[in-house]
Amino acid sequence: MAESLLDGALQKALKRDRVLVALAIASITALAWLYLGWLAANMSEPPGMNGAKMQDEMGAMAPALRPWSPADFILMFLMWAVMMVGMMAPSAAPIILLYARVARQAAQRGQPFAAASWFATGYFIVWFAFALAATFAQWLMERAALLTPMLESNSKLLGGVILIVAGLYQWTPLKNACLIQCRSPLAFIQRHGGFQAEPLASLRMGARHGAYCLGCCWALMTLLFAGGIMNLLWIAGIGLFALIERALAHGIWVSRLAGLAAIIAGAWLLGPAP
Repeated sequence: MAESLLDGALQKALKRDRVLVALAIASITALAWLYLGWLAANMSEPPGMNGAKMQDEMGAMAPALRPWSPADFILMFLMWAVMMVGMMAPSAAPIILLYARVARQAAQRGQPFAAASWFATGYFIVWFAFALAATFAQWLMERAALLTPMLESNSKLLGGVILIVAGLYQWTPLKNACLIQCRSPLAFIQRHGGFQAEPLASLRMGARHGAYCLGCCWALMTLLFAGGIMNLLWIAGIGLFALIERALAHGIWVSRLAGLAAIIAGAWLLGPAP
């Protein structure tokens, strides 16, 4: 009787923890998207009576109008970092939830190991590093006048090359290898040493998973430079595709078909104007 009550309490605790972690991930994702929506709304505000207000409040969001200051770089990095959270948190949710569930079970057995937050932190550190690289790339593109003040590509050459490179990458063995690592959370953890008792070990495992996910998705993220860095539909579409190609059993073929479409679109952009 006592044992059955204990099992019931354990199941309730595990269910509660999964709900709390899921709510935390959903809340973080929602806040990231709200912030991106606020930025996009302010950037799309037409010039005129509110132009001075926009320049004061959102000047750093349109740095192509003037040379970047250190504050501009920091604010653009924060924009990219928030964007990566909004796009990648749903894809990371399954493995974070798994980690939280097993951590709770271990704690109930008196063998606790590092909280799932350590794993999640390691995962997003990798994407913040990508955000830093993307910010630097944006700075270079704006210096070369390849982006408009609204952070959209104004070069068919740039857009076409990005599409073709991203499309070709979808067919590479590296893309497939990284996608395999990202598709099965439990298999990934078992393949790389199992659940970790030490926080730093859990942090490293999260960073390793983030690195594989970056290897899987970096080419998709470069498409933001082709379709518009603050184009919310484009951002949502890329994030949704990254989630779908991991969730489907034959996601690699979805990736390759999308890659083929990107190559065709890029070739069309680079072709002679009609």
